Amino acid sequence: MATGVWLVGARGSVAVTSIVGAVALRSGLAEPTGCVLELPQLRTTAVPALDDLTFGGHDVATTPLAKRAEALASTGVLPGPVVSAVAEDIAAVERELRPTPPVGPQRLAADAIAQDIRSFGERHGLERVVVVNLSSTEAAPQPHPAHANIDALRDAMDSPHPVLPPSSLYAYAAFHAGCSYVDFTPSTGARLPALEELAQRNSVPYAGHDGKTGETLVKSVLAPMFAMRHLWVRTWSGTNLLGGGDGANLARPGANAAKAGSKQRVLAETLGYEPQGGTRIEYVDDMGDFKTAWDLVTFTGFLGVAMRMEFTWHGCDSALAAPLVLDLARLTSAAHAIGRTGPLAELGFFFKDPLGDGPHALADQWAALVGFVRGLGDA
Repeated sequence: MATGVWLVGARGSVAVTSIVGAVALRSGLAEPTGCVLELPQLRTTAVPALDDLTFGGHDVATTPLAKRAEALASTGVLPGPVVSAVAEDIAAVERELRPTPPVGPQRLAADAIAQDIRSFGERHGLERVVVVNLSSTEAAPQPHPAHANIDALRDAMDSPHPVLPPSSLYAYAAFHAGCSYVDFTPSTGARLPALEELAQRNSVPYAGHDGKTGETLVKSVLAPMFAMRHLWVRTWSGTNLLGGGDGANLARPGANAAKAGSKQRVLAETLGYEPQGGTRIEYVDDMGDFKTAWDLVTFTGFLGVAMRMEFTWHGCDSALAAPLVLDLARLTSAAHAIGRTGPLAELGFFFKDPLGDGPHALADQWAALVGFVRGLGDA
């Protein structure tokens, strides 16, 4: 079940951690902690094995993967001995990375991206390729009439002026190449009517968006608790401190707003109302690839008694995200293999702002995921 994983933002921290992690796991150098497909309830031969995965990708950055891996090891994100042990494998992936196509008419850029992906699949004799967006968060785009249907979009993409944000351009290129697509970011990605139409025409599935790795993961467990105990949440406010490239990008107002909005949606969806408060994201360069979230929740109980709770989450985003990236690539590839088309709502377990109208409570999302995996059958 040879499967390609084409990473958009392939030189970023999450992508590099995913690549090193996959190689370390199949070499027996690490345990699959964080990989939910290794849990007994989800083990199946219907998904590609880690040995079946081949990595490639695009990035605007040029820093060699080996240097990025060494830098992540120096900050405690990756184990230094593991990075040294997989140096040859990292070099092999380096040869499969391509620069992002130059700026120009988006139809030409999409064709170039699609050709890079097709060539990658042909070189390695892959049965299918999953494109995974791990690039920087974008600001929400302005609506465009061409977003409404695929024929209008294709015509508009011949213009010298871009009509798609980068994440959506990659979704278009993936579908154009007959590949499935996963958006691990809060960017627009495939969430446009024209791209949904293209996915249906080309019979490919897609999943997203915005990987759920920290504070929102906790919210998706705690919010149902308040709802099921009929406790009224008055306010829920959070402050996120993070460094690294993700933090620097989220210091931009547009990207910050897109991320904060994605993090808050779970509350309204789970509680049935939106409590006062919001999520504040601050860039603290010294934190590097680690992040800290502090949340304050005030709520009302029986006879109007006011109460509160607080929690703090401190984690390494790359180490939390990478195993989910591997799981999603394997699950999406398996869905493609059995003929699934369009949005994979059952994969909402992995996302802050999942596609479709499925549940947002983690336990309900888990049940949907287990059912999805069982529906894949066994190879």
